[in-house]
Amino acid sequence: MATFYDTHGHLDYPDFAADFPQVLERARAAGIRKLIAIGTDLASSRQCLALAEQHPQIYAVVGWHPNQAMEAPADFPEALRELARHPRVVGLGETGIDYYRLPADPAAAERSRQRQAALFTQHLKVAAETGLNCVIHQRAAFEETFALFQPFADRVRGVFHCFADGVEEMRRVVAAGSLVSFTGILTFKNGRNIRDTLAATPLDRFMLETDCPFLAPMPYRGKRCEPAYVREIATVAAQVKGVSLDELSVATCATAERFFRGLA
Repeated sequence: MATFYDTHGHLDYPDFAADFPQVLERARAAGIRKLIAIGTDLASSRQCLALAEQHPQIYAVVGWHPNQAMEAPADFPEALRELARHPRVVGLGETGIDYYRLPADPAAAERSRQRQAALFTQHLKVAAETGLNCVIHQRAAFEETFALFQPFADRVRGVFHCFADGVEEMRRVVAAGSLVSFTGILTFKNGRNIRDTLAATPLDRFMLETDCPFLAPMPYRGKRCEPAYVREIATVAAQVKGVSLDELSVATCATAERFFRGLA
């Protein structure tokens, strides 16, 4: 059976508290060999690291999500550096820019934009210092996110996760030496544009993820997503790329191992 990695999941979320051992067993049975737990603030990052310490198949990415940027403490970079030293930490994030849920008040929205940009830049600076790459979140802000990332592109690679932009944006990311990653949206009936982007993406420049507990693929859409569902995403991805599941497994797992330090 072809095996895969779930390169982006929020395994610390309370959605998994009631049946976490069963979630891990279903992932194992589905051939999902490695799982990356993604932090969204310092408490979440520490919880992800604790999961990585407890379960050999789990690794941690630590950081602060842009939607909570206004809550990030002034000493966040120092805390991030400390977390980044742990051998089970394989990347930084998720970080980036999100303009989808800006405050309605113009002044508050501008403060949020400035704080998000500063926080994203802090992640990129720590990434450049530590040699870790960044898991990048962007929503309704590709140009702003890419502009902030570009000055670091010679020192830091990024994966633009849950990629939902077009072929042109994908090509710009790839030309900068970075990656994109695809979720269950790939399987949706209205996900044709995502499939078109995947079709144009080089086989060695993308990864697969669930972003669980969100975005469950078909036929589970609307239900809680979990790492086992990478197999449904992979099945559609293989069809789009015109390759076997075994070929897709080799390519995407090797890409993840090159990107996330210590994952191999």
